[in-house]
Amino acid sequence: MPLHEACGVVGIIRRTPVLTDLEIALRALQHRGQESAGITMFDGKHETHKGMGLVSSVFSEMNNGFGKGNSGIGHVRYSTAGGSTIRNAQPVLLETESGEFSLAHNGTISNHKEIRKMVDEETLKSDTDSEIVLKIISQKIENGMNTVDAIRETMKILVGSYSITMMHDDKMYAFRDPLGIKPLAAGCFDDGYIIASESSAMDTLGASFDRDIQPGEIVEMDADGITSHGIDDTERKAFCMFEYVYFARADAKMDGILAYSVRHRLGQQLWKEHPAEADIVIAVPDSGTAFALGYSEASEIPYREGFIKNRYVGRSFIQPDDIKRKKTVNEKMNPVGDLLDGKRVVVVDDSVVRGNTSRKIVSRLREAGAKEVHFRVGCPPIISPCYLGIDMPTREEFVATGKEVEDIRAEIGADSMGYVSISGLVDCIGKGEKQLCLGCIDEHYPVPIEGEKLRE
Repeated sequence: MPLHEACGVVGIIRRTPVLTDLEIALRALQHRGQESAGITMFDGKHETHKGMGLVSSVFSEMNNGFGKGNSGIGHVRYSTAGGSTIRNAQPVLLETESGEFSLAHNGTISNHKEIRKMVDEETLKSDTDSEIVLKIISQKIENGMNTVDAIRETMKILVGSYSITMMHDDKMYAFRDPLGIKPLAAGCFDDGYIIASESSAMDTLGASFDRDIQPGEIVEMDADGITSHGIDDTERKAFCMFEYVYFARADAKMDGILAYSVRHRLGQQLWKEHPAEADIVIAVPDSGTAFALGYSEASEIPYREGFIKNRYVGRSFIQPDDIKRKKTVNEKMNPVGDLLDGKRVVVVDDSVVRGNTSRKIVSRLREAGAKEVHFRVGCPPIISPCYLGIDMPTREEFVATGKEVEDIRAEIGADSMGYVSISGLVDCIGKGEKQLCLGCIDEHYPVPIEGEKLRE
């Protein structure tokens, strides 16, 4: 089974101990992965603590001697279609004759089967493509390359998505794939620097967001500054549209574009494309809120909080199996019956993947007394797998595969249904169509995938 993982990474280097900063940053990135968490610290040597579960539980069990260093990297892992074990938790740690290495990876290497042949498979301690990447980099260093050149040469053979933080002995590095599929940002403290998947981690720590790591860029970081080691730029880019639609926190700014603003514009676009006669607009919380507010403002239909969310329940989409997803949906949202009884309701969600959540939402709104339920979706129908970092591995999983919108409407039980168009999505993001990865909605991918269509 192909490896599919999307996670959150962070790297911090300061003149003071950074363990608490790393924990706070990982909690700010917790929405990107709830399966496992880990931190590697440097204090004369690399020391790693990682475990299964949320950041708060993993690091409540640390021994008191861990984490006195002034630099470290951290990782939260997103639940996958398989491999949900401690052996696959990150950061990956490697000890070699050329030094100690630690690596935290967000993304998926789609040619992992080919590059796996480049390493001694018997020495691998995990099932992840991340460990293979680290092995290849370390091999090149052992053959005489400096670390930056080893990373650059490794990037040339990687196909897929990767935003990575890495330590080699006391040096820290970060690099992003040439298409910029996954986000990676750089910021600073008064006494140091931070790299993180999202700028929201920096906001939480009181660090200043500086800039995005550019696609294809390698940076080297110490307490005195960040040095850029860029590679040849290309006009071809493929930022994951699903980051703006769902995956990133609404307050994250990625490649200069605020996720909240994109979602708000998509809600307005939904009204233009799919108006409805209704009494109230509600959101599927929390990821649908900005969309619903945009729809409400454009339509002048009042927005109401139709569901109350249990904020101690994780995101249903990133649960590792269907049974857990369905149970999470029941537990995390409760309709407010007095607001809904007898009302024509527009309910707005960010996306519909498998359809489990949508069916349950419509059913619960009916039970609460809604007279009509009009479902609106801020993402076009998802019809093909993601090979580049999100757990959507088979067409059979998608409710939209091979169906018209009317068929989907009937399946989830709504009175009407409308998805935003691909052109509407692209316009609202504000990047050109050739600057985005739209593979899961148009079946054309920015990198070669066996059996799939190439974008160009």
